[in-house]
Formats: sequence, C-alpha cells, structure tokens
Amino acid sequence: MKDDSRKFPLRPELEPREVKTPDGQTITVDPLRDYFCEAAPRVHAPVYVKIVEDFFNWARSESLWILGFGTGCGAIEMRPLMTPRFDAYRFGIQWRPTPRQANLLMISGYLSVKTLKRAIRSYEQMQSPKYVVGLGSCTINGGMYFDSYNTIKRLDDYLPVDLYIAGCMPRPEALLKGFEDLKKIIRAGKAEGANAYAENFAQYKERQKAVIHDWDMPDYNW
Repeated sequence: MKDDSRKFPLRPELEPREVKTPDGQTITVDPLRDYFCEAAPRVHAPVYVKIVEDFFNWARSESLWILGFGTGCGAIEMRPLMTPRFDAYRFGIQWRPTPRQANLLMISGYLSVKTLKRAIRSYEQMQSPKYVVGLGSCTINGGMYFDSYNTIKRLDDYLPVDLYIAGCMPRPEALLKGFEDLKKIIRAGKAEGANAYAENFAQYKERQKAVIHDWDMPDYNW
C-alpha cells in the first residue's frame, strides 16, 4: 500500500489494536488496512457493442441515486424535490444514505478544506460509473466565501465534476433542469468523470494534498 499518512501522527482510532470477538477470540484490527483498499482506481472501458452500451447509459440516466453532501444552505434546496410539488422521484431520482448505494455525489454548498477531505473519501467509496454535481456558486468560485482562507474555490480541481448548477442558491426548478441536463450527458456516453479520475489520479491527489495539510489516511479510500 502506498501510504503517505505515516509522516503524520495517526489518530488514536487509526492505531492497530487488539479486540475480543463475541466467541472470546482475540484478533488484531488494523484500521488503515480494514477501512481502506490497497488497489488504485481503474479505467472501466465499455466492453459492449454500441447499441447495448447506449441502452445501459439510458438505464443509468433514469436511475440517479444521490448521495447528498450538504454543507450549507445548498442542502435546503434539495428537500423540496422530495415533496409532491416537485416529485423528483418521477424522474428516477432517489436519495440514498451511503456511498455504496449511490451513483451521484451531490455537493450542495460551500466546501472547506476539512469537508473536502470527507467529500473525497465519500466519492472514492462509490462504485463506478459515478457522477458529481456541484450545486450552487460556492462550488464554482467560492460564492460569498470566495475570500476565505479555508474555502475551496473550484470543486473540479479536486474531484471530476460532470455538471454545475449555478445560483446562490438555485431554486428547485433549476435543480430539476440540471438533472435533465445530466441525464443527456449520461445518455450521450460523455459522463466519464470516474474514468478521468482514474486516468489522472496522481494529479488529483497532488492537488488534494496541496490544500489538505493533515492528510492522515492512505491514498486509496474505497
């Protein structure tokens, strides 16, 4: 495992420790190996004929399972979409509670250096194909916090963003239009953010570590 975290003091919960199992056995738990994967991301190229891949992309576009990463006021705009007035479910849009169940990471609101670290780990635990949407001006240029020392200005410098929805904050109607635009990108086979992340993994990690100075976990977080 390529492990750059050793130059930082490990948090106590990441130290290897011995625990007792329910049947009385003593085992060693190493969180850095149990919580992280040793394999780097791989590019997943289509292996099907075009008509089959087109069908798969259509199915993917009609089944957007969102992992909502709400950091501020942007998260408020997500809630009306679940109500009968906007009814996002009729568009095949569903919210899921864990990264393993989701294929769309929705960054809704500003990102600080501390929350960027958590967003990266959440994204890397999602299975491919997966997509990223930046919701609100904060993810594009920092929004009203653009001059803050700990605000991330451009999300796509650190994660592959497939679509931005501009506004401060965009109304639910704008979110639905953004989802429809994302569907068109997926159906066209152009939502290749996960492959771009794998192809340029070293560059993404370099930019991530340039702002996250307490990088205390391995590079591979899925």
